[in-house]
Amino acid sequence: MRDQFDVLGEIEWHTFVSSKFRYHGTEVKTAEFIPKRGLWDRKRVFTGPDGRPYRWDLKSRVVVLSRDDKPRTEVACFHRATLGIIGRKRKATLEVSPEVAHMMDTIIVTFIYVEQLRRNKEQASKRAAASA
Repeated sequence: MRDQFDVLGEIEWHTFVSSKFRYHGTEVKTAEFIPKRGLWDRKRVFTGPDGRPYRWDLKSRVVVLSRDDKPRTEVACFHRATLGIIGRKRKATLEVSPEVAHMMDTIIVTFIYVEQLRRNKEQASKRAAASA
């Protein structure tokens, strides 16, 4: 089955040094390609293949991608799955605006990276609360 798919990209995860992205035949450190910005490292910025600046905002339960210019236009948003206990049941989805479809591979690789960062922060907060 693996023969039917192409590798879009890879993330080499590291804890104490910069992780690395491998895609489009290049390897780049995440600290250089998508550096931290903001008070609690809740923002990650990068330049898209179209030369425009973009920013992922790691909110408490979602991540949102927008153009990092004025006016800031939201171009992608991740919605977590819900069980339907309050409101309707929903599968997890990543909504992406058609205007950035030309860079879908970059959006997917960076989304996987920032969503894992958000989950790590969420787990750390839960552990800290449990030990308090």
